[in-house]
Amino acid sequence: MIKILKKIIILIIASLFISMLTSGCTGEERGPVKRNLPEEGKREEVKTPPIPEQLKKDRTVVVYKVDKGVKEEIEVEEYVAGVLGGEIHNDWPEEAIKAQAILARTFVMEFLTDKVSKYQGADVSTDIKEAQAWDEKSVNDRLRKAVEDTSGMVAVYDGQYIKAWFHSHGGGKTALAKEGLNYEKEEPDYIHSVDSPESKEAPPEIAEWTAEFSKDKVLQAVRSLEKSISKLETIQIGKKGASGRAITLNISGQEVSATELRMALDSTIFKSTLITDINIKGDKVIIKGKGYGHGVGMSQWGAYAMAKEGKNAEEIIKHYFKDISIVKLWD
Repeated sequence: MIKILKKIIILIIASLFISMLTSGCTGEERGPVKRNLPEEGKREEVKTPPIPEQLKKDRTVVVYKVDKGVKEEIEVEEYVAGVLGGEIHNDWPEEAIKAQAILARTFVMEFLTDKVSKYQGADVSTDIKEAQAWDEKSVNDRLRKAVEDTSGMVAVYDGQYIKAWFHSHGGGKTALAKEGLNYEKEEPDYIHSVDSPESKEAPPEIAEWTAEFSKDKVLQAVRSLEKSISKLETIQIGKKGASGRAITLNISGQEVSATELRMALDSTIFKSTLITDINIKGDKVIIKGKGYGHGVGMSQWGAYAMAKEGKNAEEIIKHYFKDISIVKLWD
């Protein structure tokens, strides 16, 4: 009897063991294995956004050239080369230029997907208020090689083209979109405030600068922003963002957007909102600061420094944009 019971127990244990082995073969149980694949050195599949309708036939875009006042049909990679001519020095390190090429291409893909040019009949323009700077005369072999080497490459996040923001010099720290651009929509997940290793070869007048404006000019700019200030008596930094940039300025008791005031005065003189000092001296307003541009996304002089240190284009872009992927739309 005892021997029979032992055999029954052994059979039951064996049956349970076989059941445990076979239960792992169902579709529901394979999910965790897939989720662990990246830890085993395998890459997760990245969602690629669709190619804009305008490019599906022959990869050309209709570009309105502001300087000539004409529309031209241009191959999109030729358009990207022209953007490089307008946006970056053509003798810069190769990987910095390639990083700019990827962002320039991403910018136009996002523009074609989500926006309509203000110039009727055009897909995009060379108007810097609408899109990117463009200068075909500055395109040389180095710029063309950067375009060729990155052909079809774009930056994406969650299956969508990113907003490929860039600026000249971050002053050592990049900005969130809401502080640097006064961005009204939700802060993009891929934008973060990060240390930027600006090159020491950058012109000293953009690394650290001083701007002077007459009190009358500042008052006129403030009034253009629909602020009712009769007399400019005090000026100081109000709210600051994650990067230390001024979000607001307190002017004679009124809160004014620092970004909007910079644009209303002169953004080539009032170079950034990374203000280190601001005060009134006599009939002048003296502003001191660091960096050049809105500070969001990739710093060009930071890209320059990283390229000099041996970083490649993808590493540069991923330093400035968090958790993004670089994908290839075409060869």
